[in-house]
Amino acid sequence: MIQDIFVPLEPSQVKLTGWLGKRVAVNEATRLRNVDLTPLLAGYKQRPGSHPWIGEHIGKWLHASTLAWQNTGDSALKAKLAGAVAELIACQEPDGYLGTYVKEKRFGLFPGADWDVWSHKYCLLGLLTWWHYTKDAAALACCERMGDLLCATFGTGPGQKSIISAGTHMGMAATSILEPMVLLARASKKKKYLEFCRYMVDVAWEEPRGPKILSTLTATGKVNKTANGKAYEMLSNLVGLCELYRETGEKRYLVPALRAWDDIVANQLYLTGTMSYGEHFHDDHALPNTPRSSIGETCVTVTWLQLNWQLLRLTGDGKYADQIERSQYNHLAAAQRPDGAQWCYYTALEGTKPYGPGINCCVSSGPRGMALAPQSVCFLADNGKTIVVTSQDSFEATVTIEGVKVKVTQKSSLPSSGKLTTQYASERPVRFNIRQRLAPWNDKLSELRKAPKSRTNDGVFQVHGDWMELTASPKKPDPNRFRGSLDWTLPLTFSTKTIEGSFTNTGRKAKTLGPFVLATQNGKELLFAEAGAKGEKYQIWSPLPVGAGGPEEDRSRLGNADGSICDGDPKSIVVTFDGSKQPLDWFSLSYPKPQTATKLTYCHGRSYHDGGWFDASERKPWIEVQRSKDGPWERLGELAGYPATTATNSQGLREGQPFTLTLPAPTTFVGVRVVGKPACGDNPDQAFSSCGELSIG
Repeated sequence: MIQDIFVPLEPSQVKLTGWLGKRVAVNEATRLRNVDLTPLLAGYKQRPGSHPWIGEHIGKWLHASTLAWQNTGDSALKAKLAGAVAELIACQEPDGYLGTYVKEKRFGLFPGADWDVWSHKYCLLGLLTWWHYTKDAAALACCERMGDLLCATFGTGPGQKSIISAGTHMGMAATSILEPMVLLARASKKKKYLEFCRYMVDVAWEEPRGPKILSTLTATGKVNKTANGKAYEMLSNLVGLCELYRETGEKRYLVPALRAWDDIVANQLYLTGTMSYGEHFHDDHALPNTPRSSIGETCVTVTWLQLNWQLLRLTGDGKYADQIERSQYNHLAAAQRPDGAQWCYYTALEGTKPYGPGINCCVSSGPRGMALAPQSVCFLADNGKTIVVTSQDSFEATVTIEGVKVKVTQKSSLPSSGKLTTQYASERPVRFNIRQRLAPWNDKLSELRKAPKSRTNDGVFQVHGDWMELTASPKKPDPNRFRGSLDWTLPLTFSTKTIEGSFTNTGRKAKTLGPFVLATQNGKELLFAEAGAKGEKYQIWSPLPVGAGGPEEDRSRLGNADGSICDGDPKSIVVTFDGSKQPLDWFSLSYPKPQTATKLTYCHGRSYHDGGWFDASERKPWIEVQRSKDGPWERLGELAGYPATTATNSQGLREGQPFTLTLPAPTTFVGVRVVGKPACGDNPDQAFSSCGELSIG
């Protein structure tokens, strides 16, 4: 088994006392304490449940609430947990089944009954978390019975079936049970559960209809080319791979997670720390902003946090702490209503926030993200000899080093600029090292990096990359000179910064303040995490005025739709409909300064009964560029992937469907447009086309 480089503290050892701590506190007090468990358990008590994935919610609540109880010591929450655990275990059938389906519709892809393994996954996670902190033997026994049933049902032996045949999204939903099955193997010390994990990864994934997560990511490093690109399920499997690597030490299990992380950060990550729209990964840098695109599913944000937490523990690389901070202080907190009572399913970068108290995957996942936060701020390293602090916020933590309790108290000026003071206090002399993360958004970062190496009575002080370190003196501490505490004070200086948009946000700007992304609401700037709390409209990426960097839109005919082709939202469309019939249509963007791109993407707008698409019966739509203002338009190439449409048949074009022209070399221009013949549908007396987005990359 691989030992973590950064070992997280238990929730009971940490108390968040700053900005994030307030969000964690209301998550426990306002949300988790008050969840009505009756509908969450109803599907287990009376099968079938009310909808296909009703079974996931009790496990998610158990997971989040157990962590919250450990963090706060809330006796009422513990009692509620104990009751829920007992009720859930009582619903288990003799063969180990703990799902919400009738017998004839189990462990398959039946209509309305195709999330069985998924529900078992969350029951395992919830019950194993409870067992970890209580050592409740009944909970572990229940998990082992579930594990035994899964091992007996799925595999390559006589009478077994493929787990891919029981999971949606090319099997990824089912195989995401990988994480709790590794945890079960560790808790029970039974190797058969680990062998089941190997079966899923090494055999089932590689079946003809399998997701091929390990092989595809290892070979290509592209999440949008892996399986069907479903973000939540894929990230869940990557978290499981991290646990499998931790248990086996086989690097091949870690590589896909590392490669996926690199790709997401480079090509799929929103400024606010989430990813995906429509719950899937799409083309690189295709990151729309508006609610129409179903942006940043909260389940995805939480699972991204889990993946970064796993990689931070396994590698000790501060870049994962950077991403945890980005997500916690922005997209996760933005999805949570500030009072903690409700959550968003999707959280767009502009528009309004649709908070809800209902029963859905994201309302159940969001509280897990907040409940995990206390374990992301402070760690132990070097066999317990080094205290690692990754947070820039206020918190208190207690660790034990060589039998001596050391209390870490950090006070931060966040969300305002100021200072960061960290105190390390021990009961009696003890030698330990300190490693403190330096925030990339700190205006004093360059100065801090230049701090000279120096020796003090406490040891050697130096800066390594983005870490400030104090290596303790090898001499045994002198009890006669014992001071009881060591205080560090660092400048925490930051100001509002403007970020120029690129790709789908070309011609727009956003602002940040320290770790926070800002939004504009009613003409005022405030934290994205706090914007839209009462239904107000807000916006992160603000358009630049034409001539100040923003492109100017135009089209061959004005049409009757008031959308935009450069707002990052392919569902915000424009059309050329005016009742006339023209031989060609075009949609263009003109830039005030030259742009360079290697690919140009047109997104279809919408198909109507009387047109809205390009007629490709003679030739497919093509891309043209303008090299200089008022210069001629030059044809670069056709959109080869565009279907063989006719004037009357759209060939099933999807709303917002993208078509990309990849250029052989970088091309510079000041204007770009898509050109094609408009279609007439069922009205041959006219013809028109539509465009959802025109973007460069």
